Amino acid sequence: MTDPIDRSTGEQDSSSEGDSPESDGPEPRDGDAGTEPSPTTRPDLDDVVLDNLDTGSDGSDEASRGLFDDLLEGEPIFENKEVLRPSYTPHKLPHREEQINNMATILVTALRGDTPSNILIYGKTGTGKTASAKFVSEELETTSQKYEVPCEVEYINCEVTDTQYRVLAQLANKFIDKNVEVIDDRVAELNDLRSRVREDEATLDGTEFADVEAIDDRIDSLEADKAGFEDVPMTGWPTDRVYSSFFDAVDYHERVVVIMLDEIDKLVEKSGDDTLYNLSRMNSELENSRVSIMGISNDLKFTDFLDPRVKSSLGEEEIVFPPYDANQLRDILQARSDVAFKGEALSDDVIPLCAAFAAQEHGDARRALDLLRTAGELAERGQTDQVEEAHVRQAQEKIELDRVVEVVRTLPTQSKIVLFAIILLEKNGVHSINTGEVFNIYKNLCEEIDADVLTQRRVTDLISELDMLGIVNAVVVSKGRYGRTKEISLSVPTEETEAVLLSDSRLGDIEDVQPFVQARFDN
Repeated sequence: MTDPIDRSTGEQDSSSEGDSPESDGPEPRDGDAGTEPSPTTRPDLDDVVLDNLDTGSDGSDEASRGLFDDLLEGEPIFENKEVLRPSYTPHKLPHREEQINNMATILVTALRGDTPSNILIYGKTGTGKTASAKFVSEELETTSQKYEVPCEVEYINCEVTDTQYRVLAQLANKFIDKNVEVIDDRVAELNDLRSRVREDEATLDGTEFADVEAIDDRIDSLEADKAGFEDVPMTGWPTDRVYSSFFDAVDYHERVVVIMLDEIDKLVEKSGDDTLYNLSRMNSELENSRVSIMGISNDLKFTDFLDPRVKSSLGEEEIVFPPYDANQLRDILQARSDVAFKGEALSDDVIPLCAAFAAQEHGDARRALDLLRTAGELAERGQTDQVEEAHVRQAQEKIELDRVVEVVRTLPTQSKIVLFAIILLEKNGVHSINTGEVFNIYKNLCEEIDADVLTQRRVTDLISELDMLGIVNAVVVSKGRYGRTKEISLSVPTEETEAVLLSDSRLGDIEDVQPFVQARFDN
């Protein structure tokens, strides 16, 4: 049998020779050819991910055939995992009966053909706002079909669709598609009527048509309407043309329309209140339809920036969703877990622990469901029969790490450079890091990658922002007659954070960080 090959160098792995169990120092990493890594050895994102993979049963890290067969051997824990995802709308929403009834009381007027009042829904993330609104909307549409009242609800996520053009274009295209469906159904009915009339002219009795030619004229008119619809492109048209297309599509036939704008504060933040102004004044111009707006926001103060006319129109009715407490979260998780998991898949302490963790996060049910789902996935990957407390704690760490990675990945370049400077100092054993040391390394890093050098005061501000994000811990300490300074330390895992920073192409171009660390005390 040949010696194993080190894949990173193409050379034979010599780690099995000369390494005794008693040898001091850290164990060499793959690809280091038996040498001890220096303090400034930088991780790679692939390393961070691959380190978590299990090795083969014989201790080797070679993949074997039948990989998926092995993974499928264990009994599945989940019955329906989708029930634990935020996109799922449950048939019952515990502890939101009051808010749901309020919404239904306001929207019931749509079933009478009248225009419902506009509604603003407030509450922190994970308090059931969107799920409750979607639940009520589905009930509204179902009931409207039962009573044959034309009523439609359209959902827009303004975090994704965040400009007036995109909102209007998306709405226009949705109503155009619905109008085409209505025309196709009507044409099919008329073709069927025409066929029956040819067999028996008495079929026309009681209809609006005098003869077959009148039916043909109506079919031709509908087909002309259908041909006249033009989908709105996602870019390229003047905004007034997009609005006109949306207006005509909505008003094509009689109906009551509820437009649900989730994360409505993101739309106002990005594009101002023009969209809301246009939507709120539509009813005075529409002939056939009526439009109502349902806005959902995490920010209770976003209306402070609206035009007074828009604010008064939009906030006709307001509904507030308070955070869940631990007991309420426990009820929600229990209801979902009964559908999501098989039999006795959860130990008794799993749901209470998930609820307790989420209650600390401002009563976030979404966080609680993510915890429970992730704990189940970890248990399933470990091929265990039951989700236990340890899986919940692992899930908590994993979710927190994922959050950190996403926050760090989306930092501005200057903040990334400042954070990289702090990481270099910590990795080289510098304790009680102060702003001056960070600034010296920051300057050298900026020169290395040809970035603008900010003032020390601005760098101090960036450190404060990192502190608010929970990435670093910056404490102001007094140095007596030497004044005050900030002592800075990392609050996130060093290796994973550094890997994310180095995935940025600009920081990844730095070849040797050691000189910057050695010069940390230079003036």
